[in-house]
Amino acid sequence: MSKKKAQERKRWASVIAPLSSRMKIRGVSLTARILAVNVIVLALMAFSLLFLDSYRNQMLGERFKRARVEAEIAASVLAESPPASRAKLLATIGTRQQMRLRLYAPDGHLAQDSFALAPPSFTVADPQSQPWTMKAARTLDRMMDAALFAPPVPLYAEPPPPDHPRDAASLWPEVTEARSRTVSTVRERYAPDRTPIINAATPVGIRGSVLLTTRPAPDVTQAVRDARQTLAIVVLAALLTTVFLSLFLARTIVQPLRILVRAAVRVRLGRDRTVIVPRLPERGDEIGLLARAIADMTEALRQRIDGVEAFAADVAHEIKNPLASLRSALDTLDKVGDGDLRRQLHAIAAHDVQRIDRLVTEIAYASRIDAELSRTTFELVDLLALAVALVGARERRGVNRDCRVQVLHEGSAPPVVEGDAARLERVFENLIDNAVSFSPPGGVITITLAHHGLYISCEVTDEGPGIPPSARERVFERFHSLRPAGEDFGSHSGLGLAIARTIIVAHEGQLHARDPLDGRGARLVFELPSWHPAQAAS
Repeated sequence: MSKKKAQERKRWASVIAPLSSRMKIRGVSLTARILAVNVIVLALMAFSLLFLDSYRNQMLGERFKRARVEAEIAASVLAESPPASRAKLLATIGTRQQMRLRLYAPDGHLAQDSFALAPPSFTVADPQSQPWTMKAARTLDRMMDAALFAPPVPLYAEPPPPDHPRDAASLWPEVTEARSRTVSTVRERYAPDRTPIINAATPVGIRGSVLLTTRPAPDVTQAVRDARQTLAIVVLAALLTTVFLSLFLARTIVQPLRILVRAAVRVRLGRDRTVIVPRLPERGDEIGLLARAIADMTEALRQRIDGVEAFAADVAHEIKNPLASLRSALDTLDKVGDGDLRRQLHAIAAHDVQRIDRLVTEIAYASRIDAELSRTTFELVDLLALAVALVGARERRGVNRDCRVQVLHEGSAPPVVEGDAARLERVFENLIDNAVSFSPPGGVITITLAHHGLYISCEVTDEGPGIPPSARERVFERFHSLRPAGEDFGSHSGLGLAIARTIIVAHEGQLHARDPLDGRGARLVFELPSWHPAQAAS
């Protein structure tokens, strides 16, 4: 990447950065708004799932503790009761506590079952006989388990009849673990309708018997489903809110964009030069930044178009005058017989031709200078060496009349800048030409270069009449006609100072007319960013 492009990037960054900082202070960016609107429902859904999972685990944890305590109490009662009363005790506990108790002998066979001693205190529902709403609820339960990566829960199967040989302790891992480790063990299973079935196995005394209690927990599933229904209503409300917020956000984005599009189309068509692109000062987001950027761009384009139109009109006016003079001289030439008068007419015609040639050359240079500078790769230029070489060349050509041009340098640091040497030489040339044309015979023109840290200044002073304060900006206008008394008409195009300022501005500098230091003469000063060795390293 060329140094010129790097400078352009830095310059635009310096323009955009303040706007971006103001945008962040005055309003919330559109990115944050869009993210907030779209994340709210997802966040609520994630929170709902986590809440339901935590709620279910908490309820199951309490039921596990309750099942362990109930099994241990029942085992203690059975261990202290005589064998003859155990059957009645099992039936009574199972009926009152609505659970199933099975007592396994030390050899692993089922010794007693409360469901065989008394009517069953609970039944497991058949999923096929349940309505579709329960089927939908079970589907949602499975979806939640999958979303939360819940560990699989084994299915609960009704045991065979008590006298079946397969109805042994080996069918229940919790019974095997309770016998081998002599500790209470609790396991969860799912009934066919996904009702949690909680089994608790605990040793009975020291004779190797194990008590297995079985209790369904339909209230846990129902409580979770009720909570899920409530949260579903909340999520639905949040979804509706998100839809409305999204529509509102889309409107706040689309409506101002449509306004900007209509204004841009009217500006492009050029039917109304008074079209005002809205700046949307109340918007502190990217839309407001875009509106202000388009408004500034439109204003800059209008100024550029107005400048081109004014320049074209000035060109036509400036060329028309010498053309009229030339035509008049040529029309009169054939009618004049006096030799002296014919020579004067020839001289006038030649002067007009030179004037037209000078105007065309300067106009062509001024019209293409911006485009050429935008493509130029800047290099290091020593302004002191450039000024000294130019002054020497002018003296050898004898274009300074009888004026003396001197170059001074203040300070020890060399005045080095990044730029186009040929264009900067043109700036010195135009400023010296302007000073020479206004200087009295034998006048002194001084070029002073000074290094001021971040920038380098160059002053061109003369001993002429000076520039009135009211005209110090107009002298940089194209085709400015204020010329010194006694100068031949048409000797200058009126574009010199305008071209010089254009070149300096393209180098990110400034050119102004300032008050003379000693009270007389003109003082033109331009400033350019200085170059430091640290810039080369970066």
